[in-house]
Amino acid sequence: MSREEHIARTFLELADTLVEDFDLTGFLQRMTVRCRELLDITDAVVLLAHPAPRLYSPAPCDPRRALQRVIAVACVEGPGVEAYRLTHAVVPDYPAPGEQASAWPELRSALDNAGYALPTAVPMRLRGESLGALLLLHTGDRALSPDDLLLAQALADAATIGLLHARTVGRQETINGRLHTALHNRVIIEQAKGIVAVRRQISLGSAFAAMRTHARDHNAEVSSIAMDVIDVGLLPAVPATGPQDPSGAD
Repeated sequence: MSREEHIARTFLELADTLVEDFDLTGFLQRMTVRCRELLDITDAVVLLAHPAPRLYSPAPCDPRRALQRVIAVACVEGPGVEAYRLTHAVVPDYPAPGEQASAWPELRSALDNAGYALPTAVPMRLRGESLGALLLLHTGDRALSPDDLLLAQALADAATIGLLHARTVGRQETINGRLHTALHNRVIIEQAKGIVAVRRQISLGSAFAAMRTHARDHNAEVSSIAMDVIDVGLLPAVPATGPQDPSGAD
């Protein structure tokens, strides 16, 4: 598949939210995976406001403590918060050699520990409504290319439109309600990952891969499989080929 075809399919995928059983967690996971595939970045994190103005990351994240710390701090300070608040892209301003950086010291410390440079962020907004930001993590002291920045904003815009459309499917359920469910599902999935990892004696990334494969094989959501792991002791088999995405994203 050419890059152009991949981009076209991604936009179609992000638009496919007008269904009754729309899975926000899975949608956000796919969003981050497609960003890693299409952009010159190492990781992507979706930060959504629930309730505004506080930001959260509803999708299951990488099991590494260092990256979890980055995400926790990025919800409070840094480019993601600024992109959400100002509704425009925030590109990192790297200090000159020998110059001490002063902005966002806690985030910079967390990024250094995780091996990342200061991230770029683009807002997730449509006209006057801002839902959050897309945080783009990369290594090396270089900013995202102008073309990748434009594509990142287009992907964020498409995802925002998809999320707002999803709100119209269930008129009694607001986007905040969906975000609350997504946050709850993330906690359940993280708990189940730990259980599977301990019982199978495998890494957290491999445990998530096992649950995701089991969910696909049984046409179920990962959150549903996670509940079965916790409630009835389900123990998904480890895929023979090993985990394809140790970050725990779909």
